[in-house]
Amino acid sequence: MSRPLTIVIATTNQGKLKEFQHILKDQPVEILSLADFGPIPEVVEDGETFDDNAYKKALFTAKVLGLPAIADDSGLTVEALDGKPGVYSARFAGEDATDQDNIDKLLQELSGQTNRKAAFQCALSLAVPSGPALTYEGRCEGEILTEQRGTGGFGYDPVFFSPELGKTFAEADMGEKNKISHRGRALAEMSGEFTNVIKWLKQRLAEEKPEKPDESQFMHNDWSEPNMVKNIK
Repeated sequence: MSRPLTIVIATTNQGKLKEFQHILKDQPVEILSLADFGPIPEVVEDGETFDDNAYKKALFTAKVLGLPAIADDSGLTVEALDGKPGVYSARFAGEDATDQDNIDKLLQELSGQTNRKAAFQCALSLAVPSGPALTYEGRCEGEILTEQRGTGGFGYDPVFFSPELGKTFAEADMGEKNKISHRGRALAEMSGEFTNVIKWLKQRLAEEKPEKPDESQFMHNDWSEPNMVKNIK
């Protein structure tokens, strides 16, 4: 039996890692995260789009660790806030903001608003160290509640109400959430063609390594000591 491919999920967020592991659990891959390696520098997420940041994180991780890497950039876009917090979702209330800080700021900015339409968006990038990448996208529509409900999930999940589920993401179990979430949909798209993804990965990784020499190429060589010395000279 061939050894499964190792893919690194470029995150230290345990909630996000569990989502990836749950959706890819039946695939012939070994899933690791940044927590399985020594410390590496953080990627500066200065892209203007979710796609930009996802690719930048995936490629950086793949280059540093020498392994295929998956990174996602996802966030919340709120119609009444002109698409904010968008790519700044994780640091909406500041660079060191906690999930609760971000939720508090969001609810404060939406205070008095009747239009509470929102969507979670996700761009997912699977990159190899030499640069090529596959990209997948997912989107989930919902609305922002005026108060938190549920204790599961992470990020903005306690205030994001999904009409499809009839509950917030924080009230849903992982299976329910993964079926309709932005990240779940992007991952499902990738998982649905994973046989081809594996083929693509193997091809790309083979191209990055020197081809193993064929023994027959060297059979005519004279490896005797006189010839070795002569050739060296």
